[in-house]
Amino acid sequence: MILDSKIPAGPLAEKWTKHKFSSKLVNPANKRKYDVIVVGTGLAGASAAASLAELGYNVKAFCFQDSPRRAHSIAAQGGINAAKNYQNDGDSVYRLFYDTIKGGDYRAREANVYRLAEVSVNIIDQCVAQGVPFAREYGGLLANRSFGGAQVSRTFYARGQTGQQLLLGAYSALSRQVATGKVKLYPRTEMMDVVVIDGQAKGIVTRNLITGAVETHAAHAVLLCTGGYGNVFFLSTNAMGSNVTAAWRAHKRGAHFANPCFTQIHPTCIPVSGDHQSKLTLMSESLRNDGRVWVPKTQETAEKLRKGQIKANDIKDEDRDYFLERKYPSFGNLVPRDVASRNAKYVCDEGRGVNETGEAVFLDFRDAIKRDGRDVIEQKYGNLFDMYMQITGENPYEVPMMIYPAVHYTMGGLWVDYNLMTSVPGLYALGEANFSDHGANRLGASALMQGLADGYFVIPYTLGDYLASIPPKKVEEDHPEFAKVKAEVEGRIQKLLSINGTKTVDYFHKKLGKIMWNECGMARTAEGLKKAKSEIQALRKEFWSDVKVLGANEELNQSLEKAHRVADFLELGELMVDDALNRNESCGGHFREEYQTPEGEALRDDENYAYVAAWKYMGEGVQEELDKEPLVFENVKLTQRSYK
Repeated sequence: MILDSKIPAGPLAEKWTKHKFSSKLVNPANKRKYDVIVVGTGLAGASAAASLAELGYNVKAFCFQDSPRRAHSIAAQGGINAAKNYQNDGDSVYRLFYDTIKGGDYRAREANVYRLAEVSVNIIDQCVAQGVPFAREYGGLLANRSFGGAQVSRTFYARGQTGQQLLLGAYSALSRQVATGKVKLYPRTEMMDVVVIDGQAKGIVTRNLITGAVETHAAHAVLLCTGGYGNVFFLSTNAMGSNVTAAWRAHKRGAHFANPCFTQIHPTCIPVSGDHQSKLTLMSESLRNDGRVWVPKTQETAEKLRKGQIKANDIKDEDRDYFLERKYPSFGNLVPRDVASRNAKYVCDEGRGVNETGEAVFLDFRDAIKRDGRDVIEQKYGNLFDMYMQITGENPYEVPMMIYPAVHYTMGGLWVDYNLMTSVPGLYALGEANFSDHGANRLGASALMQGLADGYFVIPYTLGDYLASIPPKKVEEDHPEFAKVKAEVEGRIQKLLSINGTKTVDYFHKKLGKIMWNECGMARTAEGLKKAKSEIQALRKEFWSDVKVLGANEELNQSLEKAHRVADFLELGELMVDDALNRNESCGGHFREEYQTPEGEALRDDENYAYVAAWKYMGEGVQEELDKEPLVFENVKLTQRSYK
């Protein structure tokens, strides 16, 4: 299949402006005749639903939480990027574009990334107008701080709770439209499948999480804003409910799944403390502005630390290895996430890890507190320090934090064109649910930027172009395809409930997570990936013969909810392994040990792998088909990424 990215012709800086003008419009009277479904009400979903309703469309918004305010978007702490150049330090739209392309290791589309940088400046204005309480400088301008992968300060923040404040802004806009009746909100409702009629997405099938009722909903277009799939690893920084089900079911209905193996590992996470944990806690990357990352210079000193014979503050400066500052003097502790994560793994693999498990490094604020005073550090990061203290029982004002990399953001997702439409006409994917803007690695503070760019500033134009091409005749749910898909969903529910095996859903999820983390995590090898593939296949077979799902469908049943999600993760995990095996190079968060420079950096193969890997579902138990979208670079030179 030829994947048409629909990238507009013309100079990079003019593409989006010309594309907006050439897109067909729906007149205000006709907008009232079109129905749009938005699945997910995090930053991308809430902003899209509010913006489309404001334009006049009839929107149905589906949220599996009891309120959109619980979306995982609130967990983004550090900030949101925008090329405002308030600091007058050399920033520009082009520099944000370049940093993002480079940070993604040249595995993203130029046109999409430039548009993201271009609309970033509008996002900040929109959010300030909504009342988002960004930090301000003494003179009243919005404050900025620096973030990984950039040498300028362009990250706008609201202390250490930026995601939460931005979500409250989008939620306010959404609530206004709910009150006017233009948005109908369906809380505690999970999407189970997509309904495709004559090749076009025309609705969804849902399950009410309180009553178990399976229902159908029709519309002229469906927007999936359902986040990422990091929980395929079981332990991740994602909320427990984060899952891949909506995107995966869309994939099985014909939407290509792109670059599934590109997983971002976040370097600044509270280390794993034992098998009892169900999730990991992220400490914001903003902490790397003032915190210094280090481990002891020798294994002997690290061993004493692990045994409790000495404390971190006993170790003199000359016996500390500030390894990021040593290896990357230009960027220091602010190297991109994949680089910081890999280097933390290297020093721990050498036996210089600092906690009992040997899998942690220090993030130390001693020098920053000495330089700026405790009050200043508290003002910047107070809630993050409090959170760390409550979880670990240690005071980071007095002793260094301990951190270790953990699964965070997924750069893969449903393939979309420049209009954010998947390979199924009428089916769109926004925010983390799509693959489009980050490449093989994501720079910090760009997830919030992408979610809001897609929802506030891209989809209102591109969706109108599609809707203008189809008649505004109401889509009826009496089409036989709705009944057929609904019956398939009910059949899947009954199958899960009837297995009545001996092992819990969590048992399978944990086993899958260990396979994925060990063989398809921070480092991968062909041998390990082949082993993982056969282990996942065996685990999936065992799941469908021996899982025990308690309770019934006609009730609140979290065991059943989890079972659906883990069933999808078991299929996705195998595709991630296939994708990682197919990509014989290292780039960004995809690190194949066979492909690295003598210094241990990622070694790309631009001649053979400068493409988007878009996988097409071919049926149950059949190997997926790989379609390739070549990546063409006309404005940036592909170079070996260096942060030295």
